[in-house]
Amino acid sequence: MSRLVKVVILGLSVLASIVPAHAQSPAVDEQGVESASQDDEFYCHERKLGQWFYCSKPKAGSGQPLPSTTPAPTAAERMAAITRQLDELKARAILEPSEENVIAYVRFQREQLDRASTFSDTWQRALWQNPDIDYTLQRPVSTVAKRAWLDNRRADRDAVLTNLSQRYGLFYFYAQSCGACEIFSPILRSVADGHRMAVMAVSMDGGPSRDFPNYVVDSGQRARMGLTGNETPALVLFDTVTKRTIPVGYGILSADEIMDRIFTLTNTKVGSDY
Repeated sequence: MSRLVKVVILGLSVLASIVPAHAQSPAVDEQGVESASQDDEFYCHERKLGQWFYCSKPKAGSGQPLPSTTPAPTAAERMAAITRQLDELKARAILEPSEENVIAYVRFQREQLDRASTFSDTWQRALWQNPDIDYTLQRPVSTVAKRAWLDNRRADRDAVLTNLSQRYGLFYFYAQSCGACEIFSPILRSVADGHRMAVMAVSMDGGPSRDFPNYVVDSGQRARMGLTGNETPALVLFDTVTKRTIPVGYGILSADEIMDRIFTLTNTKVGSDY
């Protein structure tokens, strides 16, 4: 055996003793990445292998791109963005009033006006075709329909007030020194006489009333009804069945106002007129 062959065999045996067999099979971690072990110091550190050599070689994946995790903006967020952009364009056009800035603001504003017009038109068409959501059928706004609604309302009101005296009475708190009471007293007198309603006039200062000569002086009636202050005139409805007091109003009221309030407080549910 030649001397050269002996040297090669000796070199291979030394190399085999330095690099164990398991160094040829790099470990794979939990993420599927092949990594060099501590026994690979010779290959990954001592030897200059170049950038092409993988000491930690990633495991081949499926190659499919990951789906985007950014959620789409909500309608409210889009509206807020439009508002911010409109405000920015307006501020820019005011602070830097160049033709370019003004045109940009006007055009963007026009786009939003067109969008609002489309919404308004769609709204109106939806009301026409869906009577259950059309408020004007409950409370008309057109001249002809509103007049008819008011006429029917007054007829119902007058019919109710005619029979209301069988259950309700009125407490009228006034003062002789009250100028507004001088105006309101004859109005209340006409309503009470027209619907045969009993009125108990209560003088807050002890003075008489020309329209209600059978008055009484306040001796705690107002406080017992839960009324605070001394505002006059004050009108209170009293339910003889439930013994409940219902304030009707303060100050000067017209005859229609008195009748409408009494009718509303005694014969309509809250929210039914709106």
